[in-house]
Amino acid sequence: MASLYDLKGEYISLMALMGDPEVDDDVLRDTMDAVGGELEDKSEAYAIIMRSLDGDVAAIDEEIKRLQQRKAGYKRNIDRMKTALQEAMVATGKLKFKTTLFSFNIQKNPPSVVMDTDDWSKVPEDFLTYKNPEINKAALKKALQAGEDLEGICHLAQSESLRIR
Repeated sequence: MASLYDLKGEYISLMALMGDPEVDDDVLRDTMDAVGGELEDKSEAYAIIMRSLDGDVAAIDEEIKRLQQRKAGYKRNIDRMKTALQEAMVATGKLKFKTTLFSFNIQKNPPSVVMDTDDWSKVPEDFLTYKNPEINKAALKKALQAGEDLEGICHLAQSESLRIR
């Protein structure tokens, strides 16, 4: 990595610190201040480090996705095995038994409500709950940009952010 961008040794150590979530903010700030060079040099080094960290973030996201898929596969296998075992126990009439390591039994679950209709208007009002309303900021922005007066409710604010190309 260092040879790719021809980084100086101090920038390599700075990059290592930036990648460590355990590093104290003050230590990081002191190290960044200690790195010499003009604003342009520091900015370029920061951009290199940020690009490298972005790559790490993308790799971590992909690994999380892969592990979530693996986890879901394990859960499906567990459910299939549990269902197959329960079906075998019911089919053989052995609803309760023990082995050296485990005890097995088929038990009744607590009663649950099964809806016979999808028509909520048939359900008495006492048994309905409503979600909390959410603010549609996109619609508010559109209204403000069209000149609608929403004083005391909201306003448009322009912020700035750094772009590195």
